[in-house]
Amino acid sequence: MTFSTEPIVRVKDVSIFQENQTILSDLNFEIEKGELVFLVGRTGSGKSSLLKTFYADLPLRLGEITIAGFDLHTIKQKQVPLLRRKLGIIFQDFQLFEDRSVAENLYFVMKATGWKDRTKMKKRLAEVLMQVGLGSVDTKMPHQLSGGEQQRVAIARAMINEPVLLIADEPTGNLDPEVSDGIFKLFLDINKSGTAILMATHDYTIIKNYPGRILKCEKGKIMDSNTEQFEISF
Repeated sequence: MTFSTEPIVRVKDVSIFQENQTILSDLNFEIEKGELVFLVGRTGSGKSSLLKTFYADLPLRLGEITIAGFDLHTIKQKQVPLLRRKLGIIFQDFQLFEDRSVAENLYFVMKATGWKDRTKMKKRLAEVLMQVGLGSVDTKMPHQLSGGEQQRVAIARAMINEPVLLIADEPTGNLDPEVSDGIFKLFLDINKSGTAILMATHDYTIIKNYPGRILKCEKGKIMDSNTEQFEISF
């Protein structure tokens, strides 16, 4: 059996647009398998636009991006769900269905991504909830959980299809510092198991406590701590 050594993400000569406005330009970087990368920058600097381009919520209009084996310049709409099965996407505001139990939230994703065998679905549900430290919440409603627990459910949902890359957009933004640290340690555990993580964050305490590679959006460009030095304000 051969294993690909291709990067999970390859970005070449890319510009990111919102309508007719250029948000970021001349982007060139790669993210390797199993890598953990922080994406930082002020509000409005382009972080979310870049992430939305990665999961094909914004079209790629200039340059080349390959992500999890998909060419985003030529990807067809019917292929987008296939791309998203390779990715786990986590948001600041959890985006759980409030009128469904934790189990029903996770089953919804399974059904939407092609799961049919009820026994396998039940087994995978138990696995991902155990992975995030929530073995006994499957029958609870989201409003019965704390913010940290809801974010753990969102992470479990993102892990259902064993993604090669987790994209997290401010995942600790609504959480207090102690809970944020616990959530980030969960990301570290997931990363150690081989999943690459790209995490947009304003939480500089995490970056200070867990130093790593940083991509910084500033003045329409992206700086990469792998290739240049720059200041991060704590």
